[in-house]
Amino acid sequence: MGLFDFFKQTDINQGIEEFRATFGAALVDVRERDEYAEGHIEDAINLPLSEIGTAGAVLKDKEQPLFLYCLGGSRSGQAASALKRQGYTNVKNIGGISAYRGKVIT
Repeated sequence: MGLFDFFKQTDINQGIEEFRATFGAALVDVRERDEYAEGHIEDAINLPLSEIGTAGAVLKDKEQPLFLYCLGGSRSGQAASALKRQGYTNVKNIGGISAYRGKVIT
């Protein structure tokens, strides 16, 4: 990792493209349930950060590619770290829906 990699922002649009191209991947919205209900990305499942400890009930395969997003990228970063501590091996924070240029469904 280079010095400037720390400052590089994640691009949710690129992350969604990668999710769609990854066989068996799950797109996980870690915002709270009311935020998810107001609008989310198609095919996303909702697993709020506040409930990340129960991930095993929803995400059975700890090797499944997981693409996480929230509103701005902070909570999805926290969720990614928590999932890795729980043994998930293929977790990626793709940033925040606030920068998403695609269609949001309600």
